[in-house]
Amino acid sequence: MSILHDLAATIEARKGSDPSSSWTAKLLSKGPEKCAEKFGEEAIEAIIEAVKGDREKLTSEGADVLYHFLVMLASCDVPLDDVLTELARRQGLSGLTEKASRAK
Repeated sequence: MSILHDLAATIEARKGSDPSSSWTAKLLSKGPEKCAEKFGEEAIEAIIEAVKGDREKLTSEGADVLYHFLVMLASCDVPLDDVLTELARRQGLSGLTEKASRAK
């Protein structure tokens, strides 16, 4: 198991929990749209830190992005392993070839 699997399992366990009991439960209770919005906000914050060249803040924002991505996946009932399987499928493919295959 990886830290991402551990985090995904914790997020999954928070589904249906009392929203006042945890930030994750609160986010999940608001549905996929709010989870996606929050992921987008965190991604923008990471982009800003990357452009600024602030490695420490980018590291922190990167952690926020990964967490909120996992929350968004959970809100849409998409398991982390499905995403990892897709990454594995793409491994070894040229990025140009892979993108061309999706254009069809």
